Amino acid sequence: MRGNTTMRIGVLGTGDMAAALGGAWARAGHEVFVGGRNAAAAETLAGQIGAAGHGTPAQAAGYGQAVLLAVPAGAAPALAREHAEALAGRTVVDCTNPLDPGPGGVMLMTGAGESVAGLIGTAAPGAHVVKAFNLAHASMWAHPAGAFGAIPPAVPFCADDPGAAGHVTELITGMGWSPMPAGGLDRAAYVEATAAFVIGVWWAGGSPALAFPEPPRDA
Repeated sequence: MRGNTTMRIGVLGTGDMAAALGGAWARAGHEVFVGGRNAAAAETLAGQIGAAGHGTPAQAAGYGQAVLLAVPAGAAPALAREHAEALAGRTVVDCTNPLDPGPGGVMLMTGAGESVAGLIGTAAPGAHVVKAFNLAHASMWAHPAGAFGAIPPAVPFCADDPGAAGHVTELITGMGWSPMPAGGLDRAAYVEATAAFVIGVWWAGGSPALAFPEPPRDA
């Protein structure tokens, strides 16, 4: 593991992002606990990724320093509210994207200036919410550290709490990626809107990377 700290991480969810991120963190040496409403699905995923344990969402919410909400965006605030007491004081990572297909392409489900991360923070006011891991496809997190060459790809994240930002930085670097601080949680709506653009371009068969060329360093 590239970082120096082994964390206990509760994963709420049993879908693709739970498998991808939970698996990456387990491989990096963290203790991962999978919690799901479907006990069989939680047990299966835990076995697949080498998790330290499995159980209910309530158990995952109270498991460790960090908690990943890997559920549909529309369900995340209600789940945070349901487990608000257990999430208090913990780093809560929101990797969701509040997206719906529209007639002109992918659209945000949230209101103007609103973010799922902000709604989670309102639902669980004692939690230290971080928006992160929502821009890359789930399959990308399965790549081993060093797979991208000398310059690792970046993970933008938004956080208000310095301790939570530190936790997420550790998780990102331990996976072989590069942390990209993107401001406080009030900027999470921009990161979610970026996901709407990026995913929309993918679905249309394009490459969003081509839209972000960098000027020469001596320009």
